[in-house]
Amino acid sequence: MLENKARIVDDAEIVDEAILSRRSVRAFLPDMVDDDTIRAILAVAARAPSGTNMQPWKVYVAKGETKQRISDAILNSGIRAEKADWDEYRYYPTQFFEPYLTRRRANGFGLYGALGIGRREVDKMRAQHDRNFVFFDAPVGMIFTIDRRLNQGSWIDYGMFLQNIMVAARGRGLHTCPQAAFAPYHRQIRPVLNIPDEEIVVCGMALGHEDISKPENTFRTDRVPLEEWVTFSE
Repeated sequence: MLENKARIVDDAEIVDEAILSRRSVRAFLPDMVDDDTIRAILAVAARAPSGTNMQPWKVYVAKGETKQRISDAILNSGIRAEKADWDEYRYYPTQFFEPYLTRRRANGFGLYGALGIGRREVDKMRAQHDRNFVFFDAPVGMIFTIDRRLNQGSWIDYGMFLQNIMVAARGRGLHTCPQAAFAPYHRQIRPVLNIPDEEIVVCGMALGHEDISKPENTFRTDRVPLEEWVTFSE
């Protein structure tokens, strides 16, 4: 019995560490991640639950020249991120409101502060945002799509799949950055990856080894205390 309890505690610590150490890394080393590791991560992630086991995810893994073509297509499009058309789906509300506005601002100020970017340095902010489109120099970029005929439940399932990828990556000493920023640029991405029209681009994700020398990777977000969002009833 004691051995079983000890094993449960050890397992919990391993899982918790993978979850707690997951964060959005915004600078990666060029060290390549081999295909076997990528396949193992995706295979584990695919154990995510989905309604009636529909498994609504589809993944396009891009490296090398193909990844560069995605970056070039977006960065050479002439479409600034603030002008990009979210015509497939909207990630954020049209108008931010509290408490979400304050949390969003704290996140932005924290990141740009770590980079030494002032609140009025718009060009530097744009340059940092554009680093999304080179996958923050990660050697692996992934683009995720979903069949547009599926409904909201499948999008919930998709979120659990994405989380599984990020946690499985941590278990292998890797880091990730999920990136909704790719979604408005589906017209630029589609021809590079031959994505059919019936698929909506959900997001991208960078995968690789963290560059711990970069200041943006020193930034840590906080989390609201449980007391503010959990209700227990008996």
